[in-house]
Amino acid sequence: MAKFTKLADDLYRWTDTCNVYVVRSGDTALLIDLGDGSVLDALGEIGVKSVEWVLFTHHHREQCQGAGKLKGTGAKVAVPANEKAFFENPVSFRKLKPTLGDAHTVHGASYVRPPIQPIPVDRTFAKMDDFTWKGKEFWCVQTGGNSPGHMTYLLKLGGPFVAFSGDLMLDGGKMHTWYDTEWDYGFAKGIYELGGSAGQLAGYDPAVLLPSHGPEVKNAKKQLLAYVARLQKFAELYVRGWDVSRFASCDQDTVSRPSPVPHLWQVSKHLYKFRGPEYWPNFHMLLADNGHALFIDCGLFDRTFLDQTIALMKERLGLKAIDAVFVTHYHGDHALDAWHVRAKHGAKLWAMQGVVDKFEKPWDHDLCAVLPAYDTKNRPDILEPLKFDRTIRDGETIHWNGYALTCDWMPGQTKFASCLHGVIDDQRVAFTGDNIFASPTDPKQGGNEAVVARNFCILEEGYLYAASYLHNIAPDLLLGGHCWAMAEPRKLIERLRVRMEALREEFRALSVEDDYRYMFDPYWVQPLPYRVNLKPGGTAELKVIVRNFRKKEQTHKIEIHTPPGLSCEPAVLEGKINDEGTFTHTVKVKAAGDAKAGTHLAAFDITRDGVRHGELFDFIVGVG
Repeated sequence: MAKFTKLADDLYRWTDTCNVYVVRSGDTALLIDLGDGSVLDALGEIGVKSVEWVLFTHHHREQCQGAGKLKGTGAKVAVPANEKAFFENPVSFRKLKPTLGDAHTVHGASYVRPPIQPIPVDRTFAKMDDFTWKGKEFWCVQTGGNSPGHMTYLLKLGGPFVAFSGDLMLDGGKMHTWYDTEWDYGFAKGIYELGGSAGQLAGYDPAVLLPSHGPEVKNAKKQLLAYVARLQKFAELYVRGWDVSRFASCDQDTVSRPSPVPHLWQVSKHLYKFRGPEYWPNFHMLLADNGHALFIDCGLFDRTFLDQTIALMKERLGLKAIDAVFVTHYHGDHALDAWHVRAKHGAKLWAMQGVVDKFEKPWDHDLCAVLPAYDTKNRPDILEPLKFDRTIRDGETIHWNGYALTCDWMPGQTKFASCLHGVIDDQRVAFTGDNIFASPTDPKQGGNEAVVARNFCILEEGYLYAASYLHNIAPDLLLGGHCWAMAEPRKLIERLRVRMEALREEFRALSVEDDYRYMFDPYWVQPLPYRVNLKPGGTAELKVIVRNFRKKEQTHKIEIHTPPGLSCEPAVLEGKINDEGTFTHTVKVKAAGDAKAGTHLAAFDITRDGVRHGELFDFIVGVG
């Protein structure tokens, strides 16, 4: 049971889904954050009769999921100005059909976690603002990082500042969650802002930080500066392990040579790719002696240029037919032009189990860069689910025109990826998608492409697995996505392993959880499908998959919170997972006959091993 902890005269803490701080003046109060709202029913215990203001540090649901209980109390709500829209129009940040460029997304996957119902706002605070209540002056300082407009409120209580610091930093220099700080595709924008915010707050030399989760942070300045140093070290490992922004084109390919076809380059007798200035399409071609070809990935082309090149391949290289396009992983840019090659040139489409469904049912998954999220202006065909002609099993060997090519599950940048490998022109060649890019000869390059949680890529099922797998098959040549060609990659593969092990240790050091994956992974409670479509009065089935990362028993209780007009049966899910693994619940989602048409948010209020985490994750319901 929650109870009040007195921190100072007229200052109390209440804990449910987050820490709620009560600043008292006589029989009135100002609250910092609200949690599930249960504090409102208990304020009489500390002599408070009314709440005049609730100041939210940020928009995450566990901070504000009880806001409905404020109705009729007379309490006013203040929020960071940069987050007002998250409170007042939360559904606008969830789409049934997102695009890559949607605001506050990582290639279409949202990184904001707004409430499931709008919360009216009475006042906003600019990034450098102040607010006085009952003679108490609050300095309002934007401290973005865990959330885009995250705000810290500084108050002097007869001495140095006390800082109501939200989820900027937890005690011990820890993070509440990683996935909330991941604002871009592996370029660390959120981390840089978080570090800058921590450094800014350290300058106030607060006596104590009062965070949204966990105990108060004493010796605050020292901890904040140590946190900044830790984030700096972390960022060096987190950002891509190759020279992405300066000399990448120097490293992209030092293997191939021009072929008789303009801009098509020859890697070896039977292998081809494209090469040009700042040219990064997804394409490799294996051309057999009989003139039949296998494409590995096909995307990011001007289709007129691609068709012209294929015509020249027929004229100058003896190309007779394109038998198939093999797609290495689920990202749309690797299949943008696959449908076109099938429709115009007769190719079949192949992919591995675990990849196929992300194309055939893309909106079932809350993932980055699904195919129909790309620009459809010149590719209207990608709005339709991409259907495959052949689904290849993990470990299956394809015998094609004298070549034996084995298809294995090889996660890295994403869990939903594969490696196609075999002996071609007396070399062990591995087609690796986007899992490893770098110069094999540069010891400073570690090889990893973007680390992005919403690619579904915990390191053990991502780059760490990829490094081990590639070590075991020992390729002579790596042909990666975006026309990379990397010869003699043994040392590069080892650098990838070392770098990713070091990154995992940094995640562990930052995590407040006993297993960093709970902090890292936005899918340890996963709805399938993520987007549910219903007619008024209709029902649909939803799977809720709960994961245990640890080698010990895990219990869970999940309350499904829905907006008016929607319901779930059962509304409470309980289960136990004895060891590493998953537990799957089946839920019926129902829309009332008078349910409002449009997009709706529902959330999972999660208690794991007796610890309440609140509404961490959500799913979308489209009605009408």
